[in-house]
Amino acid sequence: MAFFCAGIATLVLLVVELVSYSFHTRSHYDDLDRVLVANAEHVLDEIEKPTGSLLGTGGFDLVLRLYDANGKLTENSPGESQTAPAPGSDPRAVIKTPSQPAFDFMAGLTPPMVGMEPHSNNGHFGLISSAEGRWRVYVLPFTLASGTFSGYIEVLAPLERLDSSIASFRLILILLAVVGAAASLVGGRVLAGRALEPVNRIADTAEQIALSRDLARRVEVHAKRDELAKLAVTFNEMLQNLEEAYRWQQRFVSDASHELRAPLTAIQGNLEILLRHRQLAESEREEALSEAAREASRLSRLVADLLALARADAGVGIKLGPVDLDGVVMEAFRTAKPLAKGQQLKIETLEPIKVAGDEDRLKQLLLIFLDNAIHYTPAAGEINISLGREGAAALLQVKDSGMGIGEKDLPHLFDRFYRADPARGRDPGGTGLGLSIAKWIVEQHSGRIEIQSQPGQGTTVSVSLPLLQASSPT
Repeated sequence: MAFFCAGIATLVLLVVELVSYSFHTRSHYDDLDRVLVANAEHVLDEIEKPTGSLLGTGGFDLVLRLYDANGKLTENSPGESQTAPAPGSDPRAVIKTPSQPAFDFMAGLTPPMVGMEPHSNNGHFGLISSAEGRWRVYVLPFTLASGTFSGYIEVLAPLERLDSSIASFRLILILLAVVGAAASLVGGRVLAGRALEPVNRIADTAEQIALSRDLARRVEVHAKRDELAKLAVTFNEMLQNLEEAYRWQQRFVSDASHELRAPLTAIQGNLEILLRHRQLAESEREEALSEAAREASRLSRLVADLLALARADAGVGIKLGPVDLDGVVMEAFRTAKPLAKGQQLKIETLEPIKVAGDEDRLKQLLLIFLDNAIHYTPAAGEINISLGREGAAALLQVKDSGMGIGEKDLPHLFDRFYRADPARGRDPGGTGLGLSIAKWIVEQHSGRIEIQSQPGQGTTVSVSLPLLQASSPT
């Protein structure tokens, strides 16, 4: 990360320096060319006067020369003797083969800073190299209005000081680029280290959790509420959820092991009695076999319930289709009625209703409610079933006059293997998973389930399921 940030900063710095160098260099050389053009045109204006000459024209470090039509030098500026000797040149050669700009390729990547590129309609630029350095040359051919004279005006300027200045500027930029790159690398490492410190803490915590399997550890969250702090909070929330899920899994495995051990122990004990005491009385033998069969049946139901919940935890859904809910109620009623032990099972209300659901699962749902009602309702009690409409939903209710459930136990009824109290735990055939499965079935049908109960006043289970719509699958 630090190298990446430093690389980006260095690249930006190089681009800025390159643009600065290009504009700065080109502007200076273009300014010099404009001076040459302006001086040549001034000389032309002077020599067109009756007493015009090169005397008094030119400027510091500029050399002005006047040539005839054959390229013979006829006059030069007096300032030439005061400067470094200018190299000789042939104006016709400059016009025939004009040179490229005086600046380098990098400066040529940018457009001119002020107005258009320096040029004249008839003039030509050239470059002359000598032992003293480079010279910039501008040649302007002319013909007087009287037609009495024609020739060439040549303006020369030394480039030594400008070239030296640009070279120094280029060196300074290179040094700045090196220093800037080093500063970017060091600063990037420092800033990246500080910025990624919370990420490193999260990584260290995750590694320690992986090694120790201690899900109770948490990442320290600083008071500064930035994105990394939000990440730390989210990571802690994830750890909290994982810890709760892990504890729930441990509790579920422990409860399942306990529930499985009880029928297995009973079956094993009865079988050992039959093997050791082969001369048992027929009645005792029948009792041992009956108990083993009951426990085997209970074990089978427990395994089936655990499998159903495992499918629910794995996200396996239920395939829904049109179902006559009133028909399902009648089937469940006929199935549960022989199981009653003196209780009166009645259907109070039964409206013809269609829902989108799974017929077998809905029957299983109703049988879970009826089975619980039968087990926890006295022999003289009543169990009433009703099915009707409530708005855009079907309302299915099972009411009993049993012992009821305490208020503190109601929130936990759908927990797996939860027993409300010792009195309700007297049923040896239950698995403790029925209401958990019932809740899953209702949720798969996009419905709601509610249990209302008071000790000694019975229990009412209400299930609300969406009615079958015209667009529902058929």
